[in-house]
Amino acid sequence: MSIAIPDSKGNLGDVVLGKDTLSEYFNDGCYFGPLTGRVAYRIARGRFSLDGRVYHTYTNDGRNTIHGGHRGFSKVIWTVKEYVGGGHSPYITFFYRSFDGEQGFPGELEVYATYQLSSPYTLSVRTNATALNKATPVNFLQHLYLNLGGQGSGDVLGHTLQLSASRYIPLDDELLPSSGRVVPVAGTNYDFRTPVPIGARIRHVSGGKGLVGYDTSYVIDGVGMRKVAAVRHSASGRGLELWANQPAMQLYTGNGLNNTIKGKAGKVYERYGGFCLETQGYPDAVNHPEFPSQTLRPGHVYKHDMDYKFSF
Repeated sequence: MSIAIPDSKGNLGDVVLGKDTLSEYFNDGCYFGPLTGRVAYRIARGRFSLDGRVYHTYTNDGRNTIHGGHRGFSKVIWTVKEYVGGGHSPYITFFYRSFDGEQGFPGELEVYATYQLSSPYTLSVRTNATALNKATPVNFLQHLYLNLGGQGSGDVLGHTLQLSASRYIPLDDELLPSSGRVVPVAGTNYDFRTPVPIGARIRHVSGGKGLVGYDTSYVIDGVGMRKVAAVRHSASGRGLELWANQPAMQLYTGNGLNNTIKGKAGKVYERYGGFCLETQGYPDAVNHPEFPSQTLRPGHVYKHDMDYKFSF
């Protein structure tokens, strides 16, 4: 819901966009801050085939499913399994047991999510899931909207961004990887291999659905826990490195924020008022056998780790 960190002058600021009340979060269509699943991002036409059987998931994004359906993991009640509020590395662990057929997905799934201050300015998010009795697709993402200048302080177009990604996955107007292609970023407006202001080329890219901006799936170079992205805001002196162990990431630049979205403390969020770095598996992998599989077999464990390393 919030992350308060100092700027270069020692002034604390909340760098996460969000809402003031529970009811506003429950009715939030922008996904401010949640962990999403059972399958984050989109499933084309709300259907997939697994082990010879066709499954239909709840469609809540036109013809498609997004972030697990209308009552995905961001809309359910989790149980607090463990909480340590003091010491050098306070943390909280949440648990959710997803039932067979929830939102159309097969099999029971046990999920744990731990949020920990692993150092004074590092927020670690550790998620894992175990399929209990049926194979099922699993793909989580953390949908934080960040603005290192402070939430509600304006747009993020002046933030400099560097991504560890030499390839990206072209998406169609419904933001689906319909072609199944993975192509180089070299020579395109999607190249962030060296630090570039987010707004430098944003007017020349399509975020789908008629919107201008980045809503782009990147393939992250390397494997295992590694640096995915680095962001810096020169005016505040704040910086962020994101480390993760997933193969892909969605860069979203708040294209759908439109100067009418009311946020925290009376702020109104303008277009490009926040950016999201959503590490995940390949989009719609369950319908693309050419992509790395996101299918979790019974007894196997899915693990998704993230470290948000802030500096100032």
